[in-house]
Parts: sequence; C-alpha cells; structure tokens
Amino acid sequence: MKKRPFGNDSANFGRFDAPENVSTPDRGETELKPPMTSKSRRIFVTMGLMIGMFLSALEATAVSTAMPTVVSSLGGLNIYSWVFSAYVLTSTISLPFWGRLSDLYGRKRFYIIGIAIFLIGSALSGQSKSMNALILFRALQGFGGGALLTLGMIIVGEMFSLTERARVQGLFGGVWGLSSIVGPILGGVITDQFSWRWVFYLNIPFGIIAVLVIWFALKENTFTGKKVFLDIKGATVLTALVSLFLIGLTQIGKEDSLHSLVVTLMLVSCIPLLWLFIKTQKLAKDPILPLELFSNPFFKTSVITGFLVGMAMFGSISFIPLFIQGVIGTNATQAGTILTPLLLSWVFFSSISGKLMLRFGYRQIILIGTALLSIGFFLLSYMSKDTSHSGTIVILLILGTGMGMIFVPLLLAVQNSVPRSRLGIATSTTQFFRSMGATIGVSVMGMVLSTTMLYGTGSLSKSLEASELHYLKNPDLIVDPEARTYLSPEIHDALTHLLASSLRNVFLTGLFIAVVAFVSAFLMPKGRFIDMREEEKKIV
Repeated sequence: MKKRPFGNDSANFGRFDAPENVSTPDRGETELKPPMTSKSRRIFVTMGLMIGMFLSALEATAVSTAMPTVVSSLGGLNIYSWVFSAYVLTSTISLPFWGRLSDLYGRKRFYIIGIAIFLIGSALSGQSKSMNALILFRALQGFGGGALLTLGMIIVGEMFSLTERARVQGLFGGVWGLSSIVGPILGGVITDQFSWRWVFYLNIPFGIIAVLVIWFALKENTFTGKKVFLDIKGATVLTALVSLFLIGLTQIGKEDSLHSLVVTLMLVSCIPLLWLFIKTQKLAKDPILPLELFSNPFFKTSVITGFLVGMAMFGSISFIPLFIQGVIGTNATQAGTILTPLLLSWVFFSSISGKLMLRFGYRQIILIGTALLSIGFFLLSYMSKDTSHSGTIVILLILGTGMGMIFVPLLLAVQNSVPRSRLGIATSTTQFFRSMGATIGVSVMGMVLSTTMLYGTGSLSKSLEASELHYLKNPDLIVDPEARTYLSPEIHDALTHLLASSLRNVFLTGLFIAVVAFVSAFLMPKGRFIDMREEEKKIV
C-alpha cells in the first residue's frame, strides 16, 4: 500500500510518510470525495459559512452586554454565570462529535442539523421566562454552535486547495475577530433600543439565509467503503469526562467547604474517566477520536501549541480591562474598548498569516507568533499605574499580532497533513483542545489572582488602622470609579498596589505558558508546504 505524506518533505522541504496505522481509504473506511463545487458555488458556500461562523462567535460576546438587563427581567443573579458556562460547555463537548460524524456521513447534513439546533436554541432562549430556562436553552444553542464553528472550517478545508485555503481561512479568522469587536456593542444597542430577547431572535433570519445558501450551493458526493460502527461508548465517556472537568473548573474558588469537596471529587473522577476513554478508543472499530492521529507530528504540535496559546491568551485577556480600570484608573467604557487594538491586529494578521506561511513555512510563522506573544506578556507584566495609553496600545498590538500569526497556520498544518477521511476529526480536535486550554487558563489565572489578593490582604491588614480594615474585605471597590472617590489616599494606594501586584502575577503566569508554547512550536517539522490534496490525487 502506498503511504500518504503528511504534508511536508524532509528531503525536499520536509516530506513525511504516514505511519501504517494512519489510515487512508485503502483501509476500507468511509471516504469523503471533495465537494463537486464550481467557483461561483464556492463563493456562495463561503459566504454562507461566514454567516454561520459570525453568528456562533457573535453569540458568545453579544450576550454579555445584555445580561444585566436579563437579570433585571428574569432574576437569578446567583446562577448568572451559567448563562455563559452552559454555552461554552456544550459547544466544547460537541466539537469532536461534529467532526467525527462529518467524516463518517458527510459535512453538509450535519452543518444544516447544527445550525437548525442553534436557531431552535436561539428562539427558545428569547422566549425564556426564567433564568433556569435560559441556561437550558443556551446549552442547546451551544451544542449547535459547535457545529457552525468547526464544520465551517472543515468544509473550507475540503473545497479549496492549500494556496486558496490559506487566504480563505485567514478571512474566517478575521470574521471571528470582527465578531469579538462588534458583539458587545451590538448586544448593547439591541438591548437598549429593542429588547434583550432580540439578541437571540436576530440569529434566526441570518441563520435561515445560511441554511438556504449551504443547502442549494454545496454539492457533496460521498461513498461508504464499509459499514460504520458508531462509537457510542467512547462518546458517552468523553461527554462525562469533559462535562465533569469543565463544570469542576468553573466552580473552583467557592468558599463553601461542602461545595469544595464536591468540586474536588468531580475533578479527581476525571482521572479514571480519561483512562477509560483511552482504552475505549483503542478497542473501538470507528473511534470518536482515533489515537493514531497523535503520531502525526503536525497534528500533535498543533494540539499542544494551540492548547497552550489558548490557555495563555484567553486566560489572561479577560484581566487586561481589569488592570486598565482598577490600576490605571479609567471608567468601564474605556476599559471595555481597550482590547480593540489587540482584536484589530489579530484580525489583520489572521488574514495575511496564511500567505506568509506559503512563503516561509508553518514552523517559522508559528515561532514568530509565539515569540511575539511571549514578548507581549513580558511587557504586560511590567505595566503599572503610570503606563501611558499609547504604551498600552503598543503592548496590545504586539499580543494581537502574535495571536493572528499562530492559529491559522496551526489549522492549515493539520488540514494539510491528514487524509480526507480524517479531516473532520483532526480539525475539530485541534479546536477542542484550544477551547479546553482557554477554559483551563481562565480558571488558573483566576486562582492566581484570588490567591495573591488573599495573601496581600493579610499583609496589608497589619499596617492599617482598625477603622480601615473593613475596606480589605471588599477590594472590589478599587474598580468602581464612584466608590474610589470615597477612599482615603492611603487605602486607595494600598488597594491599587495590591491589585497591580496580583495582576502582575497573572501576566507572569501567562508569560510562562507563552514561553512553553514557543518551545513546543519547535516540534513542528521544518520546511515549506506541499499540497496534500494534490498528493492524494496522484496516489489515487
């Protein structure tokens, strides 16, 4: 049997032959032929996929600005965070399932099913009469949202050659970044001018347009080489594993001792579940996550580096506005818009990183991106209350540039290194680990912040007057512009210094993770690309 290259040539820019256990259609498994799509159809399909991705990414940010109004309407402040956690949980869990099912049965049908679930969840969320109902419907919405995110990337990976894909995937990265910018603004405008319910209802007309475009424009031919065995056991174990792990992470830090015991048990139970999942994948005829993918150096590096970058960046990005508002001393609006330079540079370099990769190779671009990310975190760790606005913008531009130069090349490296029959699961798994890294990063950074604040509060209590000690029980006052005016200069300076030193530890943690990500990028094989799709044609 002829071996398939992973995508580079070690003798001629680093070609790698696939190990025997990395299967091709010769193995007899389901194979997906490339979509029979003309140039005009591809344009329409790409537009439909961009609409879907924009809706999925927008929903994660637009809801945040509507939530204070939602709470005033439905109540449930004590479970408010679950509106976000439920969406993230189900969208993350669903990623490998959508990818693997699309490998076995085709992309088009599951994309349409996914967007239908997303729109049903949107409609029901808008109709919610209680916070509990909203959380349930957001979970449903997130399950469909996972399909929009990953299957869009997969369909693009099939329709276009590598050269074209480098440009198109960059545009998709730009769409994702744009949604992060306009999401909070759009959510606020809709809530103020109409109703918070229209934040969800607005998805429906655009989602229907995306469904119709994909339905009529995407022509997909498939054939089945053997009977498919769904890995129900593996899917069940993976769902339990990820659910317990993510729920446990989001609940870390609660003060109740019984609650802490439950969280500990949840996290500890993930160890035997992980062992069981690996065992089921080794025995399954059609595993939900084929373990032999990890012998592919491109896939392995993309998973590791993507996980670490997601952990560093997304774990720390939420604390930058806190530094701007609490340490430098601005209002909430200024703090909320400070991330715009980061997002704009991220969008721009996402759009051109694919072209740079074609010229210089995967490894070089990813190394430059992770190096810039590390430099950005190093500069963040030296920010103080005297840092100028222009200096902050420069730091955020460096961070955004690094981010933009990492994710698109990582995605293209994976998509160009696997056979078409594994494109779905390979793409969705890299996105799954990136999302897991982001969730873990937020929890880790949050623990660093709370631990440092707790230790610092104890030290400060020894140097303050007894009448001032009650301020230490509520250090949140420092981020409230109105409350800060009532603080004495001594208390204000003490709390500002405490918050600054705590956030410095957060950014130093991000720096450490970013440096590890830089080192992991050296695992990416050297050399420039070859087009895997063209190689498949030669072999077949």
